[in-house]
Amino acid sequence: MSETANRPVGRRTFVLGTAAAAGTAALAGPLAGSASAAGFGWSDDGSHYVVDTGASLTFKVSRTNGDLTSLVYKGTEYQGYGGKNSHIESGLGTSTVTIGQSGSTILVSVTYGTLKHYYAARSGENNVYLWTNKADDSVSATRYIVRVKAGMFLNDEPDSYTYTTSTVEASDVFAKSDGQTRSKHYSKLRVIDYDYVGWTTGSVGLYMVRSNHEKASGGPFYRSLLRHQSADGGGLYEILYYGENQTESQRFGLQGPYVIAFTDGGAPSSSLHHANISTAWADSLGISGYVPASGRGKVAGVGITGRDTAYPYTVGLANSAAQYWGSARSSDGYFSLPGVLPGTYTLTVHKGELAVHSGSVSVTAGGTTTLNTIAVPSSNDPSNASAIWRIGDWNGSPSGFKNADLMTYAHPSDVRAAPWTGNVVIGSGSETSAFPCYLWKDVNSGIIVYFRLTAAQAAAAHTLRIGVTTAYANGRPQVVVNDTWTSAVPSPPAQPSTRSLTVGSYRGNNHTFTYSVPASAWLTDTSAYNTLKIYVVSGSGSASYLSAGTSIDAIDLLI
Repeated sequence: MSETANRPVGRRTFVLGTAAAAGTAALAGPLAGSASAAGFGWSDDGSHYVVDTGASLTFKVSRTNGDLTSLVYKGTEYQGYGGKNSHIESGLGTSTVTIGQSGSTILVSVTYGTLKHYYAARSGENNVYLWTNKADDSVSATRYIVRVKAGMFLNDEPDSYTYTTSTVEASDVFAKSDGQTRSKHYSKLRVIDYDYVGWTTGSVGLYMVRSNHEKASGGPFYRSLLRHQSADGGGLYEILYYGENQTESQRFGLQGPYVIAFTDGGAPSSSLHHANISTAWADSLGISGYVPASGRGKVAGVGITGRDTAYPYTVGLANSAAQYWGSARSSDGYFSLPGVLPGTYTLTVHKGELAVHSGSVSVTAGGTTTLNTIAVPSSNDPSNASAIWRIGDWNGSPSGFKNADLMTYAHPSDVRAAPWTGNVVIGSGSETSAFPCYLWKDVNSGIIVYFRLTAAQAAAAHTLRIGVTTAYANGRPQVVVNDTWTSAVPSPPAQPSTRSLTVGSYRGNNHTFTYSVPASAWLTDTSAYNTLKIYVVSGSGSASYLSAGTSIDAIDLLI
């Protein structure tokens, strides 16, 4: 799965889709002395290690704290805005920084407590390869940010982070004068959707090529910071662990390589993408936590039956130490997951973003675990249940609902959002597009669904289902039928405790609420509309769009 925005016109941004690979640190080869300015090598200016790639890129790393303090490409400095360097998190303190050269590779090693970070240069390449090994939570190291000078690239993208004096929420969501909202949180993309993010002027491109995220958390559909642009400059991120709307515990260990890549304006080479990258050249560098290809295994599946071919299927592996995923072939469900660390994993098959099958699989170094055809039971896909009516479809996301696409890159208060209120009539043909993707206690609680039943249907009890993808402040639905029957308040399922709906993410823990509605609740007049009122209940949250809320996957009334 990938989303591609290829627009080589003027100063535009490219974003592409999928993932990047893994690596290790400390140099086994001999240390090199100073190099001439015209060729590959490194020098020491007293406060920095200066690395010349022998191509068009020279960069500097602080000997004090491991910050990247200079990125000069074809004679132009790109590093720095607001007096800040590029670095792990907000920068490390005093660190041990060393450098060494082994053949055509230069490696800078940074040690700060239990954290180890690495920069590598390859002769003749305009790339900086990075690895970060976070061994525990003693160091807050959840991202690497490349800070780019203002004016180097045009600030015109839909997800550009525009600082203004109008703060919509907290100190990180803003409103422009035209009513559009901006935040560094708004990326549009899930991890599975991109290989890199960055900018191009048409003649110069600067990109962050992401790692394979095997030690990150949140799975293939997770959304987090990718980049931002403002009047002060720009930032490109590799998120090593992001806590916003996080569904998993933090994983520890080596992440990388992720790559800072300069180009002549085009996209980064596909050889840098996680699915294609080879780091055999790093096998002997001594990078802490590095596992070469020979120490990894592969999982391959013959196919998946019981699929709904209208949807893409994704197969994921996860345990407490690592995570991986890949797309199932649309024709037969075949999948292949290479480069997996040895261990036992939970294997999950997703229809869209909805888990419809799980199992266990073990991986050994150098081996391939071949799985027979996986049969997804019909009962595992809630779409297969016969329904009197259904709003949306069961795919693990609010896609198709009102404002759903906009909410991945805008605040709910954005001027572009359609009204969050408005009732829905079954049979109108616009049931899904008219139903808001999010419901909040303070904003649109009590939305009404109108529907008719036949005499036979009205004479029987029915199960009502409401699927949600996440919730904020324990928001969950309570329903009232025809103003006479009221459901109990359901218990809140486990969901992330941070902001979600207002920071561009509906991805939480999918959950289905079920309500057994008795026959006595229905109207016996078949020409009259029954009413279903859906309220959001919770004692948590604050006000407006930060009141208790939830994201909708599907709603249906079963036969």
